[in-house]
Amino acid sequence: MPNNHSKPQEKTHGHHHGKISYLENPERRKAFSPETLLKRIPLKNTDSVLDFGAGTGYFTIPAAKQVDGDVYALDTDLSMLEMIKTKAAKEELTNIVPIQGGEGELSIPKESIDVVIASLVLHEIDPLAETLMKIKELLKAGGHLAVVELEPKKKPDQKAPRVSLAGMEKEIEDAGLCITDKFFPVDSLYVLIARKQE
Repeated sequence: MPNNHSKPQEKTHGHHHGKISYLENPERRKAFSPETLLKRIPLKNTDSVLDFGAGTGYFTIPAAKQVDGDVYALDTDLSMLEMIKTKAAKEELTNIVPIQGGEGELSIPKESIDVVIASLVLHEIDPLAETLMKIKELLKAGGHLAVVELEPKKKPDQKAPRVSLAGMEKEIEDAGLCITDKFFPVDSLYVLIARKQE
């Protein structure tokens, strides 16, 4: 149930450990590589990218290899950003800009981002509608939002918060973005790609 806080609350306890083990699983990476998503968006080499809830840099690093623009890695966890910095140095990538904090701390100018990637993070944010509106404001006209989430399991004992594909699709459309692609790449993982109208 959405609260009335002025700022979205991010429930990060235990979040990153699960995210790391899920995304970094070699079998899952083989079935759904970061490059697969980047091709579906599609990403242009002139694009600027925001990895919203960047985690270990699963999408940050591949995106930075494909674009000449800045790739902003936003995460509340400093240890995740340090991991990304280490990976970036190893790959000799200089276009990654780490930002610690939630979406409330974003200092990125409005209408300056071509692509926002939000992987396994939006289900943690309440209220979601406010955050999606802020993401829309950051996107340039014609820019894309790519959302990667887990479909809720049909089990009454499930404790982790999840948002169904249908529920996320409605939230994104309510924010004024147009869904252009949706697919299940592996297991119960779904991807929604939305576009900001020009």
